[in-house]
Amino acid sequence: MRDRIIQKAKLAQSSSRVLANVSSDQKNFALVRMAEKLVDRKDYILEANRVDLENAYRKDYKTAFIDRLTLNEKRIYEMADSLKAVAELPDPVGEIVTMWKRPNGLQIGQMRVPIGVIGIIYESRPNVTVDATGLCLKSGNAVILRGGSEALNSNIVLVDTLREALREAQLPEDAVQIIDMPEREAVDIMMKLNDYIDLLIPRGGAGLIKNVIENSTIPVVETGVGNCHTYVDKDADLEKAKNICFNAKVQRPGVCNAMETLLVHKDISHQFLPEMIEMFKNAGVEIRGCEKTLAICPEVKPATEEDWYTEYLDLILAVKVVESVDEAIEHIYKYGTKHSEAIVTENYTVARKFLNEVDAACVYVNASTRFTDGFQFGFGGEIGISTQKLHARGPMGLKELTTIKYIILGDGQVRK
Repeated sequence: MRDRIIQKAKLAQSSSRVLANVSSDQKNFALVRMAEKLVDRKDYILEANRVDLENAYRKDYKTAFIDRLTLNEKRIYEMADSLKAVAELPDPVGEIVTMWKRPNGLQIGQMRVPIGVIGIIYESRPNVTVDATGLCLKSGNAVILRGGSEALNSNIVLVDTLREALREAQLPEDAVQIIDMPEREAVDIMMKLNDYIDLLIPRGGAGLIKNVIENSTIPVVETGVGNCHTYVDKDADLEKAKNICFNAKVQRPGVCNAMETLLVHKDISHQFLPEMIEMFKNAGVEIRGCEKTLAICPEVKPATEEDWYTEYLDLILAVKVVESVDEAIEHIYKYGTKHSEAIVTENYTVARKFLNEVDAACVYVNASTRFTDGFQFGFGGEIGISTQKLHARGPMGLKELTTIKYIILGDGQVRK
């Protein structure tokens, strides 16, 4: 197993040197061809996905997990559209970020260059296979994909399709590699290949991300764990608040930008919570509330301390009544994961306070946290949502998949 994985890494590394010098037109043609091939082969992709889904149902996975794993025609077309959107974006490779001249005549500049070989370790979402490949290709990077065993059949067909498009575009197909071994040992081997892989990005649950951060010898971008909050302020438009909160929890609960805790100001809690909780209950959401929430809606389950820390990725929501915006911010500071946080308010001063004091990659005023997404941000897609502060933060698009190289232009200068 180790030899096979190393061989794949070597092929990716060799291909990355070619991709780093490929023209934008060549990369864009390959991306469009990838999009076309996905649509052309959608029946084969869906058949492979059906096998993965049957296995998941037999293992009695949760509904939210099944949703993340599921492909359908709409999602395949969305993946294809994402690749086309990436093709239309400006190519960051070769961009001169800045240039200045020293007194000795040297011109010193910063130029964007690819990172090299990027490894992605992820769980049940086959669309990550396509998003990661497209973004890595456009930014001149090779990619090594290690998806979860539960999506193995889907990912193999997707990668075969993407590699075929690269061949047709006369680009190195080995720039896209898949670790098609379901054993956990494959991840352990991959995390130690710092001679071949330049950056690792884990995408999935807290356990996966913790494992990679603690055991990788390769630099890691921490992504994805989203204990996201929405705070409904006393000066909120309550109809707007109901729509935002419902969307943030229910629209797709099994993803990292879904709301997991609702915070409500005490002054509007009696007016807001009964109708809001009824909407959630009708949508199948289990509510776990603080004591003040239970006093207003006694039918909900009592929340435990653990609930405030939990990323449910399911139709479960923790609800807490707070005394002020300051208490809401303190709650987010203590329990949040620095992913996405929102406030609903018509008070400009309170909104500015929330924006300034909440420490998260994405902070919203009067909008759902579900917008934390590379495609929604105009990046064409994302390779992950970074919850750390170096080197990238928030949805990672093309520029976040490059690094800086200094270029120095001289005319015979020597140092004295």
